[in-house]
Amino acid sequence: MRHDFDVAIVGYGPTGLVLASALGKKGHRVAVFERWPGLYGLPRLTHIDGETARIVQATGDLDHALRDALPLPHYRYLSADGEQLIELDWRGTSCGHPAHLSIYQPDIEDAIDRHVRATGNVEVNQGWAVVNLRAEADGVQLTARPWSKDRTGQWSHSGEERTVTAKYLVGADGAGSFVRATLGIERSDTGVHDQWLNIDTERLRPLPERFSRVTQFCDPARGHMHMPIGRSRQRFELAVLPGEDVAAYEDPEFAWRWLGEKHGLGRSDVRILRQVVYTFQGRIAQSWRRGRVLLAGDAAHTTPPYLGQGACSGMRDGITLGWKLDLVLRGLAGDQLLDTYEAERKPHATAITDISTALGKVANTHDLAEAAARDDAFRSGNVPPPPPFPTIVAGVVHPHSPLAGTLAPQGVVRGLSGEGRFDDVVGGGFTLVSQTDPVGVLDAEQQGFLSRFGVTIATVAPGAVEDVDGTYQRWFSSTGTEAFLSRPDFHLFWAGTLAELPSVVDQLRQQLSAAVPA
Repeated sequence: MRHDFDVAIVGYGPTGLVLASALGKKGHRVAVFERWPGLYGLPRLTHIDGETARIVQATGDLDHALRDALPLPHYRYLSADGEQLIELDWRGTSCGHPAHLSIYQPDIEDAIDRHVRATGNVEVNQGWAVVNLRAEADGVQLTARPWSKDRTGQWSHSGEERTVTAKYLVGADGAGSFVRATLGIERSDTGVHDQWLNIDTERLRPLPERFSRVTQFCDPARGHMHMPIGRSRQRFELAVLPGEDVAAYEDPEFAWRWLGEKHGLGRSDVRILRQVVYTFQGRIAQSWRRGRVLLAGDAAHTTPPYLGQGACSGMRDGITLGWKLDLVLRGLAGDQLLDTYEAERKPHATAITDISTALGKVANTHDLAEAAARDDAFRSGNVPPPPPFPTIVAGVVHPHSPLAGTLAPQGVVRGLSGEGRFDDVVGGGFTLVSQTDPVGVLDAEQQGFLSRFGVTIATVAPGAVEDVDGTYQRWFSSTGTEAFLSRPDFHLFWAGTLAELPSVVDQLRQQLSAAVPA
């Protein structure tokens, strides 16, 4: 098959944006097909964590993306009486950013979209719906048609068609994925089917301080919550109970009554941007790869919003697929490397979905007796704490390094190109960081492998890369290590002593199935 593109991406939400930027920056020919004519423009996504902020840093204009962002110290679940049931501690930092941020999604998408188009390697086709695809052993063919409103105001595609071919195709086309359905891939179901009204607003004047916190009210009469959308906007949500008329909740007058009765807010305080009922689900695709076709984002995993991690998981998919496809397309790794994508990301996304599902059960207890028993259990300490956030436990990680799969630190450093965050000053990709020069412990073949793969080698020490804020000194001291090797998606492949490094490089070369030139 002759290939028009290296990769075709179906869907241009946060997942598709990250993947398109990652591949475009590496020089690959990419075609994106998105049925909607423009970026969404409204804040479905409102929360990212430090890891996701680092993904945005790598793929977009971080300053623009976070221009209205607000750090979040915690996420609280309260009873109907205001008693705290759960507090998720969101303080601190991660990957060189606040651990958790409230953000405005259009700023994130605009920031990455600018970088996608600036690469000059990505053809973005908005307003085109994919209507057919055929996967073969050596590539994928897809057909798309323009998607627009007809004279009755209904969305449909016209008779015009365009067919292109690509070496690989990624379906990042949402929970109702056409790509997944065409492949016939089924999904497991966690049993979540919650309906909540979403009321997004713009602040017209300063609101009371309580609205700057993420707060879930677990009221059996009707669960509800509020959270900031960055610094300038505010979200309110409330449960739509079984059997209730959804249309009544989407009437603007209902929203104003609710905001006035529950929060004392009116038209002089906020302006409603969007009012819509969402159905929350927890579903995981049984397979994330069929030959040359892969699934990512909501097409692969649909997560209830109770942990604020749905879009974050999709953006992790995008950055991970980006570096793996890059190595395969450049002939630096075998096609089997793409099998590790599901091995890494599926358990991670599944664990997040399970945690979110459990939190949703706390928020959606509507039986009075069950709610009272729930509150008593939390009050007496008979409820186990939330499980730790998942890490990468399989795939391209060193099998004998305890820190493998956790996130690499990022601090402020000073180097030849100035002062700033490590990734901006030193560079991204595979990165070998140590306190003393690591090259001396490696033979010529191992050094050649690192050079061929473009591994960034940085010695964090006075006179080399200066550790301005002490991030790396503290990290090495607390972990008892001397060096680490991190992946392009910021997860550690390994961390340990320099004496271990030669065998670690050999292990990485073996896992990537790379041929090292003489």
